[in-house]
Amino acid sequence: MATATPDAPPLAPAPAKKPPRKRGRWTPYWLLLPGILWLFVFFALPMVYQASTSVQTGSLEEGYKVTWHFATYWDAVADYWPQFLRSVLYAGAATILCLVLGYPLAYLIAFRAGRWRNLIMILVIAPFFTSFLIRTLAWKTILADGGPVVGALNSLHVLDVTSWLGFTAGDRVLATPLAVVCGLTYNFLPFMILPLYTSLERIDGRLHEAAGDLYARPFTTFRKVTFPLSMPGVVSGTLLTFIPASGDYVNADLLGSTDTRMIGNVIQTQFLRILDYPTAAALSFILMAAILIMVTLYIRKSGTEDLV
Repeated sequence: MATATPDAPPLAPAPAKKPPRKRGRWTPYWLLLPGILWLFVFFALPMVYQASTSVQTGSLEEGYKVTWHFATYWDAVADYWPQFLRSVLYAGAATILCLVLGYPLAYLIAFRAGRWRNLIMILVIAPFFTSFLIRTLAWKTILADGGPVVGALNSLHVLDVTSWLGFTAGDRVLATPLAVVCGLTYNFLPFMILPLYTSLERIDGRLHEAAGDLYARPFTTFRKVTFPLSMPGVVSGTLLTFIPASGDYVNADLLGSTDTRMIGNVIQTQFLRILDYPTAAALSFILMAAILIMVTLYIRKSGTEDLV
């Protein structure tokens, strides 16, 4: 006989599990907080203070008051436009020279240096081991009147050509535009080489082999493959060179003269000697705005946003 067994009681539903608590959700923000505070205290607040200073009127004895005197900007441009133009020209010339000198060296380090790569890189960054001021004063000795450099240029009649072009004055190099551009080129050359080297090192060597298999000559390979792929480094290097060079005042002060003053020299004089703080602040903002516009247009024209 079959015995009937009672049905088992239904199982109770399992209790709903609480979603796992996200741990460390605020950790990235806490890590960013010191940097944000640093930028706010040492960048944003000084910018706001300088912006308010640029629209003030008064004197150091009587005090300055915010009167929204925007005419200071127009007066600054009208009075010091030659220094603005000179700064752009000197910085542009130094940037071009840095690119012409730095690209072959970066190419050599990336593709041909071999076991000498580390040594060459140390030599590239060796100027950073000394102060900016000492490096500039060294050029004052190198380009001194009667020195070997000036003597060699005179014997080759190079100074005759540069003097005719307005880069030098007779048989002198110091206190001329050429000396200022040489100082800017030397001091900012590492800022050009390092991004170029980083960009060139990323290029896959098999692309060069493929171009050779397609019977491309070395110059064609460089023009079609190497240089386009290194454009992020070119853009980064030119920006890192042009931006600080356009606002520099040390090279023009130590290697130049009153005829080679850049806008950085004017801002320094207004801040520290004449004590005209509104004009100095207005000049700083005009320089910043001009550089920002030029950099934006340059990045758009370069066709790359992948900066190193």
